[in-house]
Amino acid sequence: MTNHTPKQTIIVAITGASGSAYGLHLIRRLAELDIRQRILLSDAARVVLKQEADLELPEKPDACALALAKHLGIPREGLHCYGVKDWFSPAASGSAGIRHMVIIPCSMGTLARIAMGASDNLIERAADVILKERRQLILVPRETPLSSIHLENMLKLSHMGTHIIPAMPGFYHRPESLDELIHFMVDRVIDQLSCDNPEARRWGN
Repeated sequence: MTNHTPKQTIIVAITGASGSAYGLHLIRRLAELDIRQRILLSDAARVVLKQEADLELPEKPDACALALAKHLGIPREGLHCYGVKDWFSPAASGSAGIRHMVIIPCSMGTLARIAMGASDNLIERAADVILKERRQLILVPRETPLSSIHLENMLKLSHMGTHIIPAMPGFYHRPESLDELIHFMVDRVIDQLSCDNPEARRWGN
């Protein structure tokens, strides 16, 4: 009997912006699509997860992954959590070969530090690696109103090839619940990752 290997690996980071439900739903969907995930959580993200989702995650990586899997009702296999100062994480080096990273939601502070090339924690370092290796970085900022500084930083990153997907759900599919709005945004992210996404609501369908 051979061991099952997930299709690919994606870094999923959650920062302290409001909208933690987006990040949680993406983790669930990617697990359902059989994708291995490297999960990075900022300290502020843990505070927001407790406030918005009543989810208090342990500090130890293995316990964190187990708690996430239990909360989301997904298999523990394929989920790997890392501390924000774990410089030995595969996410910290281009030689690991990880080709995709999503920061969802992405705070404006994190976005600004990535735009400046700062690497003070593992999230920023992982994003810097993705950019220097010319791989796929997706940011899902959640802030309003946007200042000129926010817009300039997003434009700078866009010029570098970063995909900017603001948390701006559409209404043309006539959502009847908050979950449907969350699904809409996560589907847009999954589409950019070029993953099979048969559950996505499409225009005209």
